[in-house]
Amino acid sequence: MSTPYELSGRSAQKSRTRAALVAAARELVAAGVTPTIEDAAAAASISRTTAYRYFASKRALLVAAHPEIVAESMLPANPPQDPAARLDAVVFNFSAMILDTEAQQRTMLRLSLEMGAAERDALPLRQGRAIAWIAEALDGVRDDFSDEQFRQLVLSIRATIGIEAIVWLVDVAGLSRNDAVALTRWSAQALLQRATTIPPPRPTRSTRAAKTGV
Repeated sequence: MSTPYELSGRSAQKSRTRAALVAAARELVAAGVTPTIEDAAAAASISRTTAYRYFASKRALLVAAHPEIVAESMLPANPPQDPAARLDAVVFNFSAMILDTEAQQRTMLRLSLEMGAAERDALPLRQGRAIAWIAEALDGVRDDFSDEQFRQLVLSIRATIGIEAIVWLVDVAGLSRNDAVALTRWSAQALLQRATTIPPPRPTRSTRAAKTGV
């Protein structure tokens, strides 16, 4: 197994170079630009040849530049035990992260809609991180549902939060960002409460076969 370039010799200096490329790419993304490796290298005052040693493709650069890449959980330290409180904490923290990086998130959403299937599926926006965060929050009620029902519940909540929901609520519905976040938190709680009396519908065969990681 080959060693990544930045980990082989002079690792501290290489880590700084990689970080500079990622920071430059994030600034370009925040400005609404879809950066190439050459763009990031120029912005970071790093040679094109050097930049390609760290990122072999634009897709790899965009994956590294995505603001969600380091977040493994949206639960706070010492999280509550109550599933509803856990879910609200996840939705609140996820929404705060979205708003803190809104420009980058909007650009990544646009890219996810414009790219070809292979490139699109490699973006962190399509990797199921939010699904995992919601499932972690609801672990306490997992046994109340079948595996399919639990996944449907998680997907229904995912559909009401994130950059996609914020864009619609702010740009189309005309809500303030604070009101948009408040509504997504309410929606998530409403779906969880509804599921305790009426379980989510079973997916059709075609839905089960489709990729739903977002």
